[in-house]
Amino acid sequence: MKIGNLELRKEPLLLAPMEDVTDHMFRLLCKRFGADLMYTEFISSDALIRDVEKTKRKLTLLDDERPVGIQLYGKDVDAMVEAAKIAEAARPELIDLNFGCPVKKIATRGAGAGLLRDIPLMVKMTEAIVKAVKIPVTAKTRLGWDEQSKIIVDVAERLQDTGIKALTIHGRTRAQLYAGEADWTLIGAVKNNPRMHIPIIGNGDVNHPEKARLYLNRYGVDALMIGRPSIGRPWIFREIRHYLDTGEFAPSVTIDEHVDMILMQLKQSVDWLGERKGILHTRRHLAVTFKGLENFRATKIKMLRSESFEEIAGILNQIKKDYAGFIYPEQQHSNDEQ
Repeated sequence: MKIGNLELRKEPLLLAPMEDVTDHMFRLLCKRFGADLMYTEFISSDALIRDVEKTKRKLTLLDDERPVGIQLYGKDVDAMVEAAKIAEAARPELIDLNFGCPVKKIATRGAGAGLLRDIPLMVKMTEAIVKAVKIPVTAKTRLGWDEQSKIIVDVAERLQDTGIKALTIHGRTRAQLYAGEADWTLIGAVKNNPRMHIPIIGNGDVNHPEKARLYLNRYGVDALMIGRPSIGRPWIFREIRHYLDTGEFAPSVTIDEHVDMILMQLKQSVDWLGERKGILHTRRHLAVTFKGLENFRATKIKMLRSESFEEIAGILNQIKKDYAGFIYPEQQHSNDEQ
């Protein structure tokens, strides 16, 4: 698959941009497990042009994680154009425009998925950014604002006409947030529209190897983007890649592999942000990891309450001993209708 001049393998797997999740530490981890293209956390155009330090830090890109795209959001065309130029200077492989974030403080103010209620502005903004930068521009959006306005087929054509090089579609409306099942039929309708010629990337409920193969075969999308299912389970990329390539399930993750992975992520976060902020930043991952371990609640609470790297490292190493030999269960077969 090609996005502008960026060449990816057939049926690539992409890590979705997620706030407070897809920092460079997590991106490196997903890269290790086989993700083909990474995205930064989404970045506010207003904060970027105001030179906010926390926002600028999100532009940090490492050679080992490439290829990587920087995702921007905002509602003002001029601010988005200026932010895109700043982002381009960080040397990403592409710039992605966030037209899909459903979070209330973003969408109801006219940014993210809020632009699904003002398609002319979305198109104007995209055209301006495509003209302003030399690297590929892509976009990510949803089916529509709500059940009564699933306008993605028309929106996809109009965005393609601006010159974007790929489009990612999350199979829910803004009103759905992340509830219910993703509707891939409209993603397929966009991909199979004879007017469309750019790559179409499907997103939503890609949480199992069999489901990944089903979506690729049934709807014909060029690539899959994986978001929330990767939190606490970055090896999902290895599971899905192995199944797509061989038709067989990958070997299960061992407890030793899992602990070593978490320790590496924690240490990188502490080295990057300092001990206190690094621990706080990693807690989101710690809170959802180690699912399947019996009698783990007390250990989990202790781990989440710990305030030093050494204490958490000690707990993690004790988990290795307490659950020695534990292997995560084989992936269960999915239901085709899920």
